[in-house]
Amino acid sequence: MKTSVFIIIVLLSGAFAGLIHGTVNFAMVEPYLDQAIGIENQNLFATGEEEDTLEFWVEYEGYRVWQKSGQIVSGVILGTSIGALFGIVFALSKNSLPGNNPLKKSLVLAGIMWITLYLIPFIKYPANPPTVGDSETIVLRAVLYLSFIAISGIGALSFYKLSKKIQHRNKLVSLIGYGIFISVVFFIMPENPDDVSAPMSFVNEFRLMSVLGVSSFWLSVGIMLGIFWNKIESQEKTKQYS
Repeated sequence: MKTSVFIIIVLLSGAFAGLIHGTVNFAMVEPYLDQAIGIENQNLFATGEEEDTLEFWVEYEGYRVWQKSGQIVSGVILGTSIGALFGIVFALSKNSLPGNNPLKKSLVLAGIMWITLYLIPFIKYPANPPTVGDSETIVLRAVLYLSFIAISGIGALSFYKLSKKIQHRNKLVSLIGYGIFISVVFFIMPENPDDVSAPMSFVNEFRLMSVLGVSSFWLSVGIMLGIFWNKIESQEKTKQYS
């Protein structure tokens, strides 16, 4: 596959998946963001930090409209960047992935990356609605979450490389090794420093919507790249035999 074609299909896959992710977030997550910010606004009014005035609501609505208008665009941009990473990893690992065609292989890789880079870190540090938690700990919480993602991703990559060096390439050994490794890290990493003060029913619904939103990206990028890759390979094979 030509480098230019590879770059195009990788970026297109990420952009389409990001578009789907942004749209799903806009439809399913934004209502919970509105509700969470509404709770925070009422707390600000109650403590006297802000006044319930027309000027406040005009400024607030303008800010939220600006945020929402960029939701899908930011999804496309983020999806393109993550899609580029996904495409590179797929190109390097395609021959080692199970499946008899690029689509199945792409979906397998998307599932692996979804588990290692999202699901496991999410279980340790589940997403909370905005305004939930102490603003003074936001940097610490971000560092903990990103650190866990990095550790999980590097651990998965390391055990994958280890499996290639083991005789007969026993993938089960590397899978068990990663499971033990990430379990130890899971219990060693500090807990979220903030208590959740919002109603747990609301928080759990927000978390569920967040999972669905991110999952829509990984499923979409796996399908998109697999379809594009399969089509290009089929075209190249046709040209070889024509």
